[in-house]
Amino acid sequence: MTYIAKPKLHHKAIAVNALGFTHRDYEGRISTLCAGCGHDSISAALIQACFELSIEPHRVAKLSGIGCSSKTPDYFLGQSHGFNSVHGRMPSVLTGANLANRDLIYLGVSGDGDSASIGLGQFAHCLRRGVNMVYICENNGVYGLTKGQFSATADKGSRSKTAVNSDSPIDLVSMALVLGASFVARSFSGDKKQLVPLLKAAIAHRGSAILDVISPCIQFNNNPQSTKSYDYVRAHDEAVNAVDLIEPREEITVDYAPGTVEEVRQHDGSVIRLAKLHPDYDPHDRVAAISYLQERHRAGEIVTGLLYLDPEAKDLHDNLGTTAKAPLNQLGEKDLCPGSKTLEKINARYR
Repeated sequence: MTYIAKPKLHHKAIAVNALGFTHRDYEGRISTLCAGCGHDSISAALIQACFELSIEPHRVAKLSGIGCSSKTPDYFLGQSHGFNSVHGRMPSVLTGANLANRDLIYLGVSGDGDSASIGLGQFAHCLRRGVNMVYICENNGVYGLTKGQFSATADKGSRSKTAVNSDSPIDLVSMALVLGASFVARSFSGDKKQLVPLLKAAIAHRGSAILDVISPCIQFNNNPQSTKSYDYVRAHDEAVNAVDLIEPREEITVDYAPGTVEEVRQHDGSVIRLAKLHPDYDPHDRVAAISYLQERHRAGEIVTGLLYLDPEAKDLHDNLGTTAKAPLNQLGEKDLCPGSKTLEKINARYR
């Protein structure tokens, strides 16, 4: 396959971040997806988020499975680590990589077919274990690579160009709430103003962060009767909050009217500011979030925004009690073999 390389020349006035990197430093290869695909908008949002967070590309590991969505890691962060696994198995490969090296930022990119069908079990277990990752599902409701069959996330009664879906849908964010994910959000590929801050917040979060992004397939699932189409999502988008991420800085004191802003402190000290459009919505209440999703779904609305956040979440390494001294793949013989006396003490506990 022939790839077209992007030019490396930079205009002298181009914007740079705190590291001196430009947007081009966070890009990848030129996309081979259909022109106008929502997945490319997600890639652009990831590039913007990493640029604004001033992340060193070599600190990121991006993993994917199979599908149109799983091609997209080739289109952003070309200087980062990457692994394309088999269909539906991205979460287990990412879990193994995370256990070996906890110091990297893990981005798992999947799709509705990859996550909600063959990979549903893998999706469930990586979230319930609290793997420190950002799980991005690029959700278009169809199998684009195999010409437009309905996926497991397609709403009952929704129409493609040739058929009507008769099966009940799997709602990944509702599942994530039940499974114990500590950061749950949904967005729309066509809403960069909302998507970029959510991605930044998910990256800053410690624990399992799931971000379901409705991403219209312009080729097979963008007709007026499709609930995953651009026009349908625009018309039925129910945003529960406006989100932004504030990186740690010197203390700033503010005085806001009660109920207008909710500050959610991240584990690393960063803060998400929620300018609440719905004063009664609480992103800390897991049960209320599940109920709200079901209520709005019954009304034909697609809820977007930060749906749930546990600011005190623990990740897989916390639960297993692994050493914070160094990544497991960097531990030497001295660390791994403490000697016969220590082994005798351990064995004595079980006698």
